Amino acid sequence: MGRADVSQPYDYVIVGAGSAGCVLANRLSQDPNVRVAVIEAGGKDDWIWFHIPVGYLFAIGNPRADWCFKTEPEPGLNGRALSYPRGKVIGGSSAINAMIYMRGQAGDYDHWRQLGLSGWGWADVLEVFKGHEDHFLGPNAAHGAGGEWHVEFPRLTWPLLDAVRRAAAQDGIAPIEDFNAGNNEGSCYFHVNQKTGLRWSAARGFLKPALSRPNLDLVTAGHVEKVTLEDGRATGVLVRTAAGQVQLKARREVVLCAGAVGTPQLLMLSGLGPAEHLHGQGIEVVRDLPGVGSNLQDHLQLRTVFKVSGIGTLNERYHSLFGKMGMGLDFLLRRRGPLTMAPSQLGLFTRSFPDKERADLEFHVQPLSLDKFGEPLHRFPAFTMSVCNLRPTSRGTIRLKGPEPDAAPQIRPNYLSTEEDLRVAAQSIRIARRIVARPALAGFRPEELVPGPALADADEASLRRAAGDVGTTIFHPVGTAKMGLASDPMAVVDERLRVRGIKGLRVADASVMPAIVSGNTNSPTIMIADKGAGMIREDAR
Repeated sequence: MGRADVSQPYDYVIVGAGSAGCVLANRLSQDPNVRVAVIEAGGKDDWIWFHIPVGYLFAIGNPRADWCFKTEPEPGLNGRALSYPRGKVIGGSSAINAMIYMRGQAGDYDHWRQLGLSGWGWADVLEVFKGHEDHFLGPNAAHGAGGEWHVEFPRLTWPLLDAVRRAAAQDGIAPIEDFNAGNNEGSCYFHVNQKTGLRWSAARGFLKPALSRPNLDLVTAGHVEKVTLEDGRATGVLVRTAAGQVQLKARREVVLCAGAVGTPQLLMLSGLGPAEHLHGQGIEVVRDLPGVGSNLQDHLQLRTVFKVSGIGTLNERYHSLFGKMGMGLDFLLRRRGPLTMAPSQLGLFTRSFPDKERADLEFHVQPLSLDKFGEPLHRFPAFTMSVCNLRPTSRGTIRLKGPEPDAAPQIRPNYLSTEEDLRVAAQSIRIARRIVARPALAGFRPEELVPGPALADADEASLRRAAGDVGTTIFHPVGTAKMGLASDPMAVVDERLRVRGIKGLRVADASVMPAIVSGNTNSPTIMIADKGAGMIREDAR
């Protein structure tokens, strides 16, 4: 256990020092007149692979860095269960993720506003994004400079990816400079949360600079077992540590930042959730909130892989001793080269069908290939084009497997459970093939490996089955404690992130998204936390 003083109440107790919790800890502790505690069940980021960008390869699936959750077998994935990584360290998933800086589309936030959530439209959230940015393009109308959240251009480009970008342009996907100005339709190298070739996590940007403040305490290896509630008010949390169980009291508020998996689990363990489910787990129901753990949304990516010739990929360097030595030296001497690579380098955003109002597909293009995550790269040159449906209509659940706080939750994303998602999945494979068949790539003689040449002339049903065979999470779970109006029976929090019917309890993480954003979810989560901190300060006044 880290620093914590249980002799007197804190003003604010923050559960989770992930992407959202780091921001809350920074913002709330700016007031020297309040005492803030942030509690992290994982450990400190004192492992080299939390900081070298390519370290995600070693962190994901490693119990030192990852909670190593798994989904239940998914009918839409032909009975497969998936690994479901979540960061187990200060910085949370921002310490092990793809480092891709992505806000989504203006239409995502305007849709939230149209649902009745005032203050959450694009014009509102843009100022929050800009306020904490330190962007290499800024300051300008879309970006800010001097903030805590560093954004850089990647320190490595690939001729193969440039050729894919030209092929995409030949298919109608135009090159653009920036995915984050409100409309991300087009192609661009992904901008990344790095600083001079090192990962820039939320812990580095927001938490560590604030830990010198005497009014902020960080607890690590502290597993919050429940929120304590008295007469309809959150009064603190019970925390299990190596030294035993302690109670941290909160004078003003408890703020849950445990993420789209951890937050609903903790709410249910505290008696806040679907009454029938809680009764079945032997948990006393404090308040029936049917939306807790429901509305789970995630981006399912479909991998397509193509073998090439006559152009370099990472595969060959990976299997060459001199290639590995060169990569290491490039990183050590210049902080450049493949060791600085995010998992995906080139992005393509487009529409699955012409009648779509805005881009609903995101391609992640990588100059490498492998059979599955965690296995060695192929020994031949190849590239991967993974594509995800940005606005899936399928909805899943997080549920308890028992009343014990240690039990891993039951995760059922329910991928590909709607006709619309199946239709988009089949079409996205067709679009990937169509791009690769364009003249810009013809000289490299691309050969399809995944889904495979046997499906070259596949009908709709066969492509849908293939999507179930190759689909995997891109690690973007949201929505399991969604914002909504009082008239929405599935709403868990209001537009000011207050848990309905419980005083002194808020949620400020990805679980509050009513609908998933059209892109990677980490930076939108940081925006939610920053905006939520402002609301907490306003309401305290």
